[in-house]
Amino acid sequence: MQLKDKAAVVTGASRGVGRATALALARAGCSVLINHSNSPAEAVQTAKEVRALGVKAICFQGSVADDVSCREMMAAAVTEFGRLDILVNNAGTTRFIPFTDLEAVTIDDWENIFAVNLRGPFQCARAARPHLEASGDGVIINVASVAGLTGAGSSIPYCASKAGVINLTLALARTLGPRIRVNAVAPGFIEGEWLRKGLGPDYESARKAKAEQALLVRVCQPEDIATAILSLIATDMVTGHTMVVDGGHTIGPRISHGIR
Repeated sequence: MQLKDKAAVVTGASRGVGRATALALARAGCSVLINHSNSPAEAVQTAKEVRALGVKAICFQGSVADDVSCREMMAAAVTEFGRLDILVNNAGTTRFIPFTDLEAVTIDDWENIFAVNLRGPFQCARAARPHLEASGDGVIINVASVAGLTGAGSSIPYCASKAGVINLTLALARTLGPRIRVNAVAPGFIEGEWLRKGLGPDYESARKAKAEQALLVRVCQPEDIATAILSLIATDMVTGHTMVVDGGHTIGPRISHGIR
């Protein structure tokens, strides 16, 4: 897919991976709707930087957990840009809970995490479907996580929600093809605000350990995930695929002199 003069919705786009993806799309000539739920200042700044790259941008505040908001968001993109070609389901949430403390996991944790991380991408895909079909070359990219493959991450509900996103990607690819391609990226440790807040004083030691254990000896930057997202958008013969982007951490450790 050529991105020039196309239009995209990126959820959770005010910062981190969403922001990096919005800017990468804009550099390629794609207009972008910047969705956020509670960070208006960051969203406005991201939109300003997108416009500075010569394309259109609008901000849309709303939670992907709300189906009405999802439908209004897609309609707003089409009203502003005249079309919708790409949906990047990036919005996510979690609560950091030690896996051993099962009693600490509440009903609210399950409901809140699944509402944003799994039901949200489904609702956005459903709302975007007619517009993506009308474009003739629609693409959906879901942001999953290696947590959905390994069962290790910020919390058990988070891991389960991201496993669900990977399965949802397969189901939507089967349902929406051939007019809409659906793929996912599964990032590993991403350097930035999300994990700094979640891990607190353990952040630096965790980042160092993840880098040392990765085959490429580094952790991801938000721009690395954005690059992977754009590669899946551009590749017309791939659908139903989940691309792991973790520097080789999941398949490590390294082999030295033929001995593990």
